[in-house]
Amino acid sequence: MDFVFQRSYRGPLQAVILDWAGTTMDYGCFAPAVVFREVYQRKGVDITIEQAREPMGAHKKVHIRQISQMKPVAQKWEEVHGRRPDEDDVQEMFEDFVPLQLDCLAEYADLIPGTLEAVADFRRRGMKIGSTTGYTGEMMDLLCGEAEKRGYVPDATVCATQVPAGRPAPWMCLQNALDLQISPMEAFVKVGDTLPDIAEGLNAGMWTIGLAKTGNEMGMTEAEVEALQPQIRAAKLGGAYERMYHAGAHYVVDGIGDVSPLVDEINTRLARGERP
Repeated sequence: MDFVFQRSYRGPLQAVILDWAGTTMDYGCFAPAVVFREVYQRKGVDITIEQAREPMGAHKKVHIRQISQMKPVAQKWEEVHGRRPDEDDVQEMFEDFVPLQLDCLAEYADLIPGTLEAVADFRRRGMKIGSTTGYTGEMMDLLCGEAEKRGYVPDATVCATQVPAGRPAPWMCLQNALDLQISPMEAFVKVGDTLPDIAEGLNAGMWTIGLAKTGNEMGMTEAEVEALQPQIRAAKLGGAYERMYHAGAHYVVDGIGDVSPLVDEINTRLARGERP
């Protein structure tokens, strides 16, 4: 045969999968960053905020492990302990991390401006709201309660502890699809503020949107961002956009409040038979 025919989904987006910290709440993604620094300081090893943020989006234990594998951190650890950090150290720090994170999560639970409006628009379009996170189930029980107080209740939430592996693996996204009972994967758009968020969505076969301003890539409060000199702010934000596009994001915008127009654009592309 000279031709091969394929099925092509031509319908609209049916669901959006949102990250939590830096995407819908905790502008600047501070709650985990400050605790990662604390657990290392308890071991006598000071890490920078940049080092604490670099693996952001991963399962929290994996995040701690990836920090320990950074050459400067491993060298500092060896200076203090006479050896490189090992898996027992990672486990001990994770055990320290959990109660410390639980103690401060509520302090960072305010919704990012535009979240409620964006969610209302998604629902007006008939879309379901899923979510994924590197937080544990215990942490998400707390955060979901805080989010509900503020008017945000997604239809599904999947933690890294509920699946074989967290980001960048696709399993949390795919579990959302099962929980929401929606297919095909191109009917989903994954939205997040970290590079692993983008990889997670791509690996699941979904459209992806990166949020450059409100989360980990900038790593600043809204007030701190606005206080920057315009040229410095533009340079930092431009770098965040570049990193997210380089990671494969289909689109990058400042924050969740800018996502709705992209839903129309993706729907137009789907109607033409395009796929992520």
